[in-house]
Amino acid sequence: MIIFKIVYKSLRQHLVSTLVSAVAIALAGGLLMAVWVVKEESNRVFTGVTGGFDAVLGARSSKLQLVLNAIFHLEDSPGNIGPDDVEVIQHNPNVEVALPIAVGDNLKGYRLVGTTTALFERVEFSPGHRYQVSDGRAFNQEAKEAVMGSFVAQQLGMKVGDTFHPFHGLQYDENKQHAETFTVTGILAPTSTPADRVVWIPLAGLQRMSGHDARAAAEVSAVLVKLKQDSPMSGFQLDMLYNKRGNKLTFAWPIGAILAKLFDKIAWFDKILAFVAYLIVVVASASILASIYNSMNERRREIAIMRALGARRLTVFGVIVVESASIAAIGMVLAFVVYGAIVVVASSIIRAQTGVVIDPIAFHRIMLLAPVGIIALAAVCGVFPAIKAYRTDVAVSMSHLS
Repeated sequence: MIIFKIVYKSLRQHLVSTLVSAVAIALAGGLLMAVWVVKEESNRVFTGVTGGFDAVLGARSSKLQLVLNAIFHLEDSPGNIGPDDVEVIQHNPNVEVALPIAVGDNLKGYRLVGTTTALFERVEFSPGHRYQVSDGRAFNQEAKEAVMGSFVAQQLGMKVGDTFHPFHGLQYDENKQHAETFTVTGILAPTSTPADRVVWIPLAGLQRMSGHDARAAAEVSAVLVKLKQDSPMSGFQLDMLYNKRGNKLTFAWPIGAILAKLFDKIAWFDKILAFVAYLIVVVASASILASIYNSMNERRREIAIMRALGARRLTVFGVIVVESASIAAIGMVLAFVVYGAIVVVASSIIRAQTGVVIDPIAFHRIMLLAPVGIIALAAVCGVFPAIKAYRTDVAVSMSHLS
């Protein structure tokens, strides 16, 4: 208890340097935890988001491009597939649902995706959770109607009964407005998937939009495929049919594994961020060492008085080490504030760009390992000035400063 009282008084006496070092630790620890959690959460969520589908069938292209375009609505469409190919996959005995989609237009930067009402009737975006219209109703497949994703409705302030004109292309250009007027008939219940960032309209409504090539009116951009669960070889069989034996279409399966490869490709970026975070931790810990070490000349009289009053060398040694660890502990408490701010901002950006929602309060082992590791590192850094305190000669210090 005596050690902690001495440490407390020392921290108060050197308040400015204590706060500066603690803030440095807070920034370092917060960044380290945030980088780790955002990486882990993004990997977990993205590889787990399939929209309720097992595969994507599209024009000949890379599987990753197909998945990013059809599931995440990020990439350009690699091309169209004809109605005959759509009919074949829809009648395949291994397929439970084959949902055609068409893309090519937007509403102020948010994609319009043409599809059928089967999306709301037969598809679960996660086990036990279907795409549902929380306000209003689903669109009529023969009318110019739309169901707004929850995020789009929130950002554009759209509600049931509102009307809008689509814009040609995937990038918003106010000079490329279509003449057609669509009426919002429903708002999609939040799903925390890319579907929240989409304006869903009837398939024919997008295929026959003014300005589109009439020759491609019956074609679609891709087909989202849900396989029958009672046939474990169904995905493998379709993969062989389209990818190994054919050269016209691409069957992107399984979606999770394809996205996992994407994260493997960008793993180097995560490593760079982690390296920078570790480097900041080391620098912050070194600042504690420098702060305490440089103050040792000022503390020589204090240490000499402590020794003269009966304090043992090991007690003095322990005071310095505990002080160093205490500064790091204060910093790590503040680090969780920094961590929270970074993760909340990162999650909002990820949601705005992809529709995917990561959990900013999810517990990860780094939230335990980082405080323990950084406090231990600070304690080790405190050993060096503690050695200097340990070697302080009482007689010389008292005579020199008397």
